[in-house]
Amino acid sequence: MIRPRLYPGDKVAILATSGPVNPEKLILGVDIIKDMGFVPHVMESCFLRHDYLAGNDDARLRDLHIAFAAPDVRGIFVARGGYGAARLLPYIDYTMIRRNPKVFLGYSDVTALHIAITQICGFVTFHGPMVAVDFGMCDITMKSLVDAVCGQPTATPKLTTIVPGYANATLTGGNLTLLAASLGTAFEIDTSGRILFIEDISEDPYRIDRMLLQLKQAGKFSDAVGILLGDFTPQTLENLHICINELIIPEGKPTMAGQPSGHCLPNLTLPLGLPFEFNAI
Repeated sequence: MIRPRLYPGDKVAILATSGPVNPEKLILGVDIIKDMGFVPHVMESCFLRHDYLAGNDDARLRDLHIAFAAPDVRGIFVARGGYGAARLLPYIDYTMIRRNPKVFLGYSDVTALHIAITQICGFVTFHGPMVAVDFGMCDITMKSLVDAVCGQPTATPKLTTIVPGYANATLTGGNLTLLAASLGTAFEIDTSGRILFIEDISEDPYRIDRMLLQLKQAGKFSDAVGILLGDFTPQTLENLHICINELIIPEGKPTMAGQPSGHCLPNLTLPLGLPFEFNAI
């Protein structure tokens, strides 16, 4: 897997692939990108609104294509999540994107794009904070982001062992809702020989159970070599004991919980498509 990286002075495109962007938070995020030493370029989709989408599909897709095709753009930071990224998947020019690997950053609804780009285009993408959501909210979050996109070692959090064992394999995954929604489509997540990372927010335990069950029955747990659980605010491991004890533990795959990535603070950046190692003891 190719690992794109950024250097000081690189130009970074900011676009919206899903929901409409809060202009005040966007301004703050742009200033922080400047402080990082990068040159921000805000694209049209950040200023559009098509009901619950940041512009219609054509507008959001156009920005994505322009950003990947532009020779002077080295990174692409998604402004926010919401809903809508999966609507773009059948129309993306994956051949062009494969020829132009760049740092691609986001999480939540952006999970749909992470899966497609890593599996089809063959380069690492970055599951991390978004410009008009959590930029500037936490120093640890921002340090992790800069370290990850610049190719530096990143922080190693303390995790909780759920199922003992050792796993060292390519990391994939993201938001549970989007992972479940990918099943049965041409852009279904492939967990074969990989470590599966899962996170979500504001879901009742029974809804988390249903989506985990869907992944389990689709063979995504049995195909994986390890499982990494992130944050499920407001749910805790105690609240999710039935899901974990009855759906995950019986798979016997090394499993750890407590990865602070996703809808949480700090929100550590994870390179998807790179080897990830944990020793659950």
